[in-house]
Amino acid sequence: MEWTRREILIAGAAALLWPRGLRAEAGALPAAARDALGTSPLIYVTALKRDGSESRCHSEVWFVGDGDSALVVTASGAWRAQAVAKGLSRARLWVGDHGVWEPSSKAYQAAPSFLADASLEKTPAVQDHALALFGSKYTKEWGSWGPRFQRGLADGSRVLIRYRAVAH
Repeated sequence: MEWTRREILIAGAAALLWPRGLRAEAGALPAAARDALGTSPLIYVTALKRDGSESRCHSEVWFVGDGDSALVVTASGAWRAQAVAKGLSRARLWVGDHGVWEPSSKAYQAAPSFLADASLEKTPAVQDHALALFGSKYTKEWGSWGPRFQRGLADGSRVLIRYRAVAH
């Protein structure tokens, strides 16, 4: 059997990610959030300050689910990326689509949620795995956004953030 480059990259990413799944905190991702990750087009993200309170920065973003994690590609200058770079690695995520967060009257706060540790994923195989997941999820938009995400990850203008669920 001959493998395509894509199949090799996805298999490599799976091999890299497998040990992380074994270390995930048992029960860290609530069932409602896990179910919603499988169907929702958006998540709402906010960084948590060092004292545990929510940042005033919130946003609704595209994501893909990956085990007990949500993966997000964002501009390297976005507050999400800057928060992780500054060591603010805790975040709260709500899963669901309630429109732009400010005029949503905080409706997103009723959606399934979870606490997460945020980290930057710089391994090319993991990034390729994430891009393949995004392409499968956002098929209509991917012809336009896929090349942007890929170029941005390659030139550093975008980053891949992993939000891994942690127990409350």
